[in-house]
Amino acid sequence: MTQSAKITPDWIALDWGTSNLRAFAMTKQGAVLAERSSDQGMASLTQAGFEPALHALLHGWELPSQCTVVACGMVGSRQGWQEAPYCAVPCPPLSTALIRVANCSDALEVWLVPGVKQNAPADVMRGEETQIAGFLALNPDWDGVICLPGTHSKWVHVSAGEIVSFQTFMTGELFAAISAHTVLRHSLSGNDWDGDAFADALSNILSRPERLASSLFSLRAGDLLHGQASSHARAQLSGALIGAELAAAKPYWLGQNIAIIGEDRLSDLYSFALKQQGITAQRCDANAVTRAGLTAAYRSL
Repeated sequence: MTQSAKITPDWIALDWGTSNLRAFAMTKQGAVLAERSSDQGMASLTQAGFEPALHALLHGWELPSQCTVVACGMVGSRQGWQEAPYCAVPCPPLSTALIRVANCSDALEVWLVPGVKQNAPADVMRGEETQIAGFLALNPDWDGVICLPGTHSKWVHVSAGEIVSFQTFMTGELFAAISAHTVLRHSLSGNDWDGDAFADALSNILSRPERLASSLFSLRAGDLLHGQASSHARAQLSGALIGAELAAAKPYWLGQNIAIIGEDRLSDLYSFALKQQGITAQRCDANAVTRAGLTAAYRSL
């Protein structure tokens, strides 16, 4: 958490996820005066713990009386501070009024951004809708598919300012689970990377996704029989999982205008994977679009 002095925001923007909380001191015009973060994500808090965690993070900033706070992410989930119900697609990313937190002190007026749901096939998003709203605010009249890589990667079809449909893949969570909780963990130590191994696995599984399960055990066998480097195994696992995701998401990206919103390292991998298929994706700064989405939500009040 960083400390700032003499910060006098007009309002506060919050990106409150499962593991982390980020706060931005904002002007009415949408400029960022300061930023702070903590590890007080939704998963570490009881319902009674959200307001104290927020006050602790904002301590030292000179807040206006009954300061307006706009929050997106898992803070609005069923396990969060208060549930902000989902809006059903097709809908704009910010399609309904924000939900005001009821059990909050008079010092803060906290508003939650609702998530988005898809009834068939069943799917949900919470937090990504704010990034999509921010992207559209920065790119008016944009139509296409937005890829949001992460723990749960999402492919979102956007047209005429609305989320038309979307699909979620547990690619990041699968990578973490396989790396830590299967026999492959013995062959995946370290953080080194083999780009050629990633590219080969990506190509192989994208073209033959039915080989995914058998290809994974070969990582362990390659280590036992040939002393295969962990850098090769980690990259091969990532390439295989992203290849399987792209194979399943092909109806979303084939022949489409594509934008990627995500952390730099993951965005690099997805951008490379799409480029191998002849697609140059527009890259976006995740922090910038999140702030732009929260600003759009604030202006809707």
